[in-house]
Amino acid sequence: MSSFSRRAFVSGRRACLVVAGAAVLMAGGAMTTSASGASSAPPPGATSGPDGDADAAPVTASDIRYLPARVNLLPAVSGTWVGTGLTVTLPHAGTYALDLSVRTRLTGAPPVNVYIVGRLWNATTGALLPNSERLLTQILDTTPLSGAIGKNETTPISEHVTVNGPTTIRLEVQRTDAYGLATAADVWTDANGRTSFRYTEIP
Repeated sequence: MSSFSRRAFVSGRRACLVVAGAAVLMAGGAMTTSASGASSAPPPGATSGPDGDADAAPVTASDIRYLPARVNLLPAVSGTWVGTGLTVTLPHAGTYALDLSVRTRLTGAPPVNVYIVGRLWNATTGALLPNSERLLTQILDTTPLSGAIGKNETTPISEHVTVNGPTTIRLEVQRTDAYGLATAADVWTDANGRTSFRYTEIP
């Protein structure tokens, strides 16, 4: 027998091979080797990812879209919902976090009270996403002035939605002239501030 003694023990599906005093454990699965040369099986509960990596994070659907062009709300009758053209399509059944940043511009000449409201519309089912309405911007001044007043601001919308299959969600907005008239009312996007719509699947 050579100076490198070899002893093998076999029990069921597990074998332990001792080579020159170093043990290698084989158990029908992947082995990991420490810096000292010792090997062991993956820890209980570990899962392998697409490339065989243990404890790989689950793959979730996620994407972001941007408003394709400015939306002028003045042609619409006060209180009318207007589609913005900003949509996302949730790719499959599941629960998703929806996050929007909506930039609006609103001006008027006092006395005036006008505002813009946004909401999320499920275009697949033809229904409002419950509780998704947000006041995006408002100007209110009842003191007569010679000039106009206005605002340009960005407002978030955040919601969760559970769907049974591929579903398209759309941002809609509404301008309301409660008192006086708006002289400009827009959903805006440019290099100074984007209007965006992001979704992320919740595992």
